[in-house]
Amino acid sequence: MQIILVSRHLKAARTITIMPRHVVAVLAVVLTLVFSTSAIFSWLSVHFRLPLVEDLMLSLQRQESQKSRDYVSNNLQLMATRLGELQAQVLQLDALSERVANLSGIKREAPAVRGKAGQGGPYLPAPMTENELQGEIERLMATVERKTDELAVLESRLLEKKVRDRLLPTTLPVKDAALGSAFGHRSDPIAGLRAMHEGLDFTADIGTPVIAAADGVILSAGYHPDFGNVIDIDHGDGLSSRYAHLSRIDAKPGGLVKRGELIGAVGTTGRSTGAHLHFEVRMLGVAQDPALFLKKGIEFAQVKRR
Repeated sequence: MQIILVSRHLKAARTITIMPRHVVAVLAVVLTLVFSTSAIFSWLSVHFRLPLVEDLMLSLQRQESQKSRDYVSNNLQLMATRLGELQAQVLQLDALSERVANLSGIKREAPAVRGKAGQGGPYLPAPMTENELQGEIERLMATVERKTDELAVLESRLLEKKVRDRLLPTTLPVKDAALGSAFGHRSDPIAGLRAMHEGLDFTADIGTPVIAAADGVILSAGYHPDFGNVIDIDHGDGLSSRYAHLSRIDAKPGGLVKRGELIGAVGTTGRSTGAHLHFEVRMLGVAQDPALFLKKGIEFAQVKRR
């Protein structure tokens, strides 16, 4: 690069030629001056502790320390909040599991309480460290997961109990009826001899509605020489119920029936001396006392006895 200088003070124009080595030399000088100045300034600040530099360093240290304290404080606050939320969840899960256990009829074992040595003294709360908070949070999270699993088990058992209760014949098959012959041995009303009565008799007027005592499937619905018009319902697991001496049949074999659904009417068909419903409950074909099932309902205690 050439620079031409022209001035009225100069008799002739002057030319300056700049070569690459000149540029490199200038840059080297500038960098040397910068580093030298910085080194001298640092040496002076270390040996003579210049107030301006010292204040600047202290200010930077305070800012970094404050940022660190704020970061730790925010983290501890968040962890403490999370800890409180987990503690509240554990209390809610405890209360919920207790209610579900009571509803499902499941008795929960109380945790064993071991005797502790006597302790005492003033209460001096100590703040928890970050590691202690993290450990407590992990412990509570594990507790929440465990109690959630317990609730899932209780829910399944409650569902099983609900289904099982729906299939137990605990509903009175006839409303506003009087209890006649009970389950067991009696004098046969026709033959006059001692015989086994494998059900309960409910005395009611002809045409009184007869309902299913529980959910199930109609096994059979037709006429029998002894039972007259009779309906058998399968409730599952070998449990069945029978409704005999009906004047009318309102169900078909193979049909699904729900608890309380109309299936027929009281009559006096078959081997009968008067209008009544003969009700049986059988387990694997063996006759059971229907009163043992009906007593689980709230209506059986109100039935009139003869």
